[in-house]
Amino acid sequence: MWDGLLHAIPGVFAWQNVLAMVVGTIGGIVIGALPGLSATMGIAVLIPLTFGMEPLVALGMMAGIYNGAMYGGAIPAVLLRIPGTPAAVCTTLDGYPMAQRGDAARALQISCLSSAVGGMASAIALIALAPPLVQVTLLFGPAEYFWVAVFGLCSVSVLLGKDPVKGLIAACFGLLLGTVGIDGVSGHERFTFDDMNLAGGLHVVVVLTGLYALPPIFMLAEEAARRSANEGMAVLRASVGLFHGWTKFIKTWIRSSLIGIVIGILPGAGGSLAAFLSYNEEKRASKDPDSFGQGNENGVAAAECGNNADNAAALIPALTLGIPGSAVTAIILGGLLIHGLQPGPALFRDHGDVVYGFMIQMLITSVLIIFFGGVVASRLFANVLRIPSALLAPCVLGLCVVGVYSVQDSMFDVYLMFGFGLIGYAMDRLRFPLAPVVLGVVLGGMAESNLRLALIIAQGDYIQLVSSVVSQIVIAMILVVLAVPLIRARLAKKVGLG
Repeated sequence: MWDGLLHAIPGVFAWQNVLAMVVGTIGGIVIGALPGLSATMGIAVLIPLTFGMEPLVALGMMAGIYNGAMYGGAIPAVLLRIPGTPAAVCTTLDGYPMAQRGDAARALQISCLSSAVGGMASAIALIALAPPLVQVTLLFGPAEYFWVAVFGLCSVSVLLGKDPVKGLIAACFGLLLGTVGIDGVSGHERFTFDDMNLAGGLHVVVVLTGLYALPPIFMLAEEAARRSANEGMAVLRASVGLFHGWTKFIKTWIRSSLIGIVIGILPGAGGSLAAFLSYNEEKRASKDPDSFGQGNENGVAAAECGNNADNAAALIPALTLGIPGSAVTAIILGGLLIHGLQPGPALFRDHGDVVYGFMIQMLITSVLIIFFGGVVASRLFANVLRIPSALLAPCVLGLCVVGVYSVQDSMFDVYLMFGFGLIGYAMDRLRFPLAPVVLGVVLGGMAESNLRLALIIAQGDYIQLVSSVVSQIVIAMILVVLAVPLIRARLAKKVGLG
């Protein structure tokens, strides 16, 4: 491994590769900041342009887009409560309240540093622990992945809001949305109402934009109707230094990085689950859990660090076993194959300079986020809030329409977005949490497909779902999570009687 790293370093720091990493990182931040666009889309568009490039140059640009876009999603999440990427949903919970009280620049700085720390921790894990960590993924079969998905849904639904029942209802609604489309096992259509536009299911970007982007736009419009143009402008506090008070986030970063790395090496789990679990764990460990959702800085740090700690870790099963850990890594595998690089053990043996160089590039591009995200982006983008509400609402709405239309070139998706916008607005008013809905859509397909696959393998024997030690451990964790609200209520009752 050390020989491979030493041979790769000179190539990584060639000027062409450095330029590719810088361009990729800046481009990734811009892509992530635009609602409807994602790292997956950015890399997919880039791959055809890399045919004539050297492998390291192409991979350096991919690494920059990957890490940059995962941070860039925090920018609209903080400023407008619009998650730029699905994994940025948790960032809205405390980032947006911080922006509302004038601390938008501070929230973006925390997001930037936390994203960089998570990305660096993930890259170091990829470099140092790839072979042994792959053995962990081999312990997980369909049954184990099913329970992991259930654990993610339960933990977010129960721990995220003040009312666990509303959280579970929201998660069930998300699971229902996830069943729309053609059944992957039987091939039957479900809830499509004979409309071919629904045959492929509901795209997560459409659901995400509708639920999260449109309700704030409606509220901005209401605010603009009540106030004059000048009154709609936000007051921003002076930004402190990028590294101001960073020591208080160390424990948060350690916890969230570990969670993100573990989730990253599990194929199919994804950054969304890592961000949610990191946020929930931070809230559970906090001495003031009620401050979460009100603009808690540690909530922003946990969500962004866990989100980015998944990045390079998801490449561990992809590079060593050829199993993509996420949609982004699947696209990156395609980029490797285009350049004649076959994932697997032979990749490390025959092309060590390229694969280790790519790992180093994942580390370097995480560092670049600090310069291009924290120093430049936080000051530049925070001024978006100075735009009067009467102008900001139609601008953001137009951006959402263009972003959603570009996903599949479909006006039907735009109409769906408006429908989910009304649903999201009603859920906001009724104080239903929106995050479990999104996670239900994201994890619902994973839970269903793995459950059915596990039962097919076990020939219908449900006992096989709980037979492995890993399954039993995850089930125990689920029971603990479900018991937390009951224990809290009991303790609160005793205190009240006391």
